[in-house]
Amino acid sequence: MSRHVFYSLHYDADRARGELIRKLPGLTPNLEAKPAEWATIARTGEFAFKRWLEQQLRGRSCTVVLIGAESALRPAIQYEIKRSWELRLGLVGVHIHALRDAKGMQGTKGLNPFEQPESGLDANAALVRAYDPPEIDSKLAYRFIADNLAQWVEQAVASRLAQP
Repeated sequence: MSRHVFYSLHYDADRARGELIRKLPGLTPNLEAKPAEWATIARTGEFAFKRWLEQQLRGRSCTVVLIGAESALRPAIQYEIKRSWELRLGLVGVHIHALRDAKGMQGTKGLNPFEQPESGLDANAALVRAYDPPEIDSKLAYRFIADNLAQWVEQAVASRLAQP
């Protein structure tokens, strides 16, 4: 069964890395906001973003946070985590700094966004896993993520359903 997931990421910094992950088979991604659409949402304000997010989370069973260098400090990502938890979706993080971006560059490892106070998880942060591929080579890191992401999503959904 293909899980329907929402991918949370720092759009400007990690979009190219995110595209690699979104194309993996076995998971059905949310519709990606195109650059012009995202610019309109950002320009329109918080209400437009929240309305867009509610539409994106509808019918999803898990939120996959693609963790880049700046992800943990992004208010939108923190809100996506908080709202996903409130909706009882599975939550899982994947560090993507080893993947190459559109310019062929790797990034630096970012903080765990689930451990940030703004995530709203507080003591529940320990229940959410953030995976860091052990590979430093981009292709090997991608393969590690590709081989494991569907299983991580299943575990996150099962873990969340087991919570009160």
